[in-house]
Amino acid sequence: MPDTMEPVTTPRGAWSIAGAVAGAAGLAVGHAMTMALTLRSSPLVAFAEAVLRRVPEVADDRMGTLIGPQSRGPLVFILVLVALLFSMWAGRLAERSWWQPLLIWLGIGGVCLVEIVLSAERTALDFLPTTAGTVTSIVLLSFVSEPLHRIEDESDTPVDGRSRRSFIIRSGVMGAAGIGVAIYGESFGKKRRHVEQTRRLLNLPVSNPHVPEGVVLGVEGMAPWRTPTPEFFIEHTAVATPTVEPLEWSLRIHGMVDHEIVLSYQDLIDRRIRERWATLSCAKNPVGGDKIGNAWWSGVRISALLEEAGVTGDADAVLQTSQDGWTCGTPLASMLDPNREAMLAIAMNGEPLTLDHGFPVRTIVPGLFGHVSACKWVVDLEVTRFADIEANPTKEGWAEMGPVLIGSRIDVPEGGTEFEAGVVSFAGYAWSQRIGISGVEIALDGGAWQGTELGTVPNQDTWVQWRADVDLPAGDHTVRVRAIGSDGTIQTGVQRDAKPDGATGWHEIEVSAT
Repeated sequence: MPDTMEPVTTPRGAWSIAGAVAGAAGLAVGHAMTMALTLRSSPLVAFAEAVLRRVPEVADDRMGTLIGPQSRGPLVFILVLVALLFSMWAGRLAERSWWQPLLIWLGIGGVCLVEIVLSAERTALDFLPTTAGTVTSIVLLSFVSEPLHRIEDESDTPVDGRSRRSFIIRSGVMGAAGIGVAIYGESFGKKRRHVEQTRRLLNLPVSNPHVPEGVVLGVEGMAPWRTPTPEFFIEHTAVATPTVEPLEWSLRIHGMVDHEIVLSYQDLIDRRIRERWATLSCAKNPVGGDKIGNAWWSGVRISALLEEAGVTGDADAVLQTSQDGWTCGTPLASMLDPNREAMLAIAMNGEPLTLDHGFPVRTIVPGLFGHVSACKWVVDLEVTRFADIEANPTKEGWAEMGPVLIGSRIDVPEGGTEFEAGVVSFAGYAWSQRIGISGVEIALDGGAWQGTELGTVPNQDTWVQWRADVDLPAGDHTVRVRAIGSDGTIQTGVQRDAKPDGATGWHEIEVSAT
């Protein structure tokens, strides 16, 4: 009966438990993300190595059996315990203040971030695990401790103890979830790390790229003509990047063909490898955007494989399927065109494909947007008809054919830059794949179009650099650019969104001269 209930009290050590659960979950998320991203080491491991580097030789001799340079495990274990103790302290602070625990979490995360900043091998991704772990601890402490605040508010009132049960359930569920995340991250990360190690050890029969003479005009600040692999745009729908062992990979070519072909990775490597410069562009790229890049691709001609399989009937499409189930429909004629050099690519810029760029094998079809051609982690090519298929991008409203549109952009200078009045160099890129660029023009403040200097190109499927020196009078100015194709096509100034078949319009920037 209500009149016999006793006031509810906070379970002994509950605030410390809440802090420990939040701290452990943060560590688990940081570790799982480290493994999933195949980073060199987790935040705590990196910090442990930093401690070992900073321990004086005398102290190291005394503590060698515990944290000797040949074993970082014991030190990591100690740091985990220390982190949990600080987490329990944060939990106790949460009893009387919402902001004091933040100092603990931000302090722990800040120390790890400082070590990452001081690391010579850091990348932008190295900051994600620490950041995600810190945010996780902050959010979960608030979530787990919320029932404890209600218990404190109800301490003088006879109630049925639901707040206590809620705390126990939340702590148990979050603790189990943290363990699950850590285990999954460890398992997923081990496979990814093994595939990454396999990739790095491959010795493929491909050449290193040498940028052709004349393609670079020497304008400071320009994006490289050959886009470095780490800077090449990444676009895919996979929640977790597929990790495919080369020995487990195979490609099936079937459908409207005389006979099916099944290729292993070794079968592909044993065939004649073709290499070519090609610029890839994403249909989602806005006018003047950076979802475009140029690279040296190595692989096997798809046309030769399709001819070997023997295309039959009135087939007009190839349905490509990725290892993760994503599909795209590609015009059969584009894959059969020997001049287009559509390929099953195994290397990019002289190195095996990275996991995010489709390792072990992806397709490259110059002149087509990625949503109809660039299938990463490709495992299946079905020769078919467009009337009989509906690929993933077309279900989402993207165009079925997807030819890359003629385009151009201004790379130098950046919009908003201020100059002294006088001659200023403007430069950028233009592209019209399968056709080529015959000219690029710029216009100042809506005036007459004027020509620019063009770099050379190794083929019509790469972008071309352009440059123009403009005499800027004092004042604010708008500069726009347009490209002219080798067939006489002039880039349209009509502004249109990317969907369904690519954005259009002239890229323009505003600058000032004083």
